Amino acid sequence: MTYIVTDACIKCKFMDCVEVCPVDCFYVGENMLVIHPDECIDCGVCEPECPVLAIVPDTQDDNGKWLEINTKYANIWPNITTKGTPPADAEKYEKETGKYEKYFSPKPGEEG
Repeated sequence: MTYIVTDACIKCKFMDCVEVCPVDCFYVGENMLVIHPDECIDCGVCEPECPVLAIVPDTQDDNGKWLEINTKYANIWPNITTKGTPPADAEKYEKETGKYEKYFSPKPGEEG
């Protein structure tokens, strides 16, 4: 098992999870984070830190979509090890669903 980031992170990107990760397995995109599944040690300390509940065990990823997305982008986005500043309008998107189809950006974010 590994933990993965889902679309609840998109356009929120609070990053509280980043600083508690003991193995620095978060990678940053323009508008979301992902977890590198091969680096995650399954400790679970990041999961309760996410205020929008975007981090889940891969066992809750029924069709494997999020595991695939996390794997793909963790291999091309920069690693992030410190909490950055969330988007100014993050709260506006907290409860929105279907954000991947509407807002996902494949562009890398800034390293931390």
